[in-house]
Amino acid sequence: MIIARVVGSAVATVKADKLSARKLLVVQEATVHDELMDRPPFVAVDAVGAGEGELVLVAIGSGGRFTALTDGAPADATIVGILDSLEVDGRDTFRKS
Repeated sequence: MIIARVVGSAVATVKADKLSARKLLVVQEATVHDELMDRPPFVAVDAVGAGEGELVLVAIGSGGRFTALTDGAPADATIVGILDSLEVDGRDTFRKS
């Protein structure tokens, strides 16, 4: 899994049947200090009700298909958690406000 920030949304009125009625969000990889990395954003299926600006956990590759919402769907990236806090080396690096 990777840590990412939701930076936008994607709307596709025509998509694979297994993705029908699934929210698609644009995410960008972030550090444990909540800083966006210099990597291109990508689209992920939202399995947890995330919203814009939230720090999330994204399962990528085949792991993105192991949720009830994405089982059998053509998903390479799925948001599987919304982070409340991060602790690294005994110090808080992120806390949801």
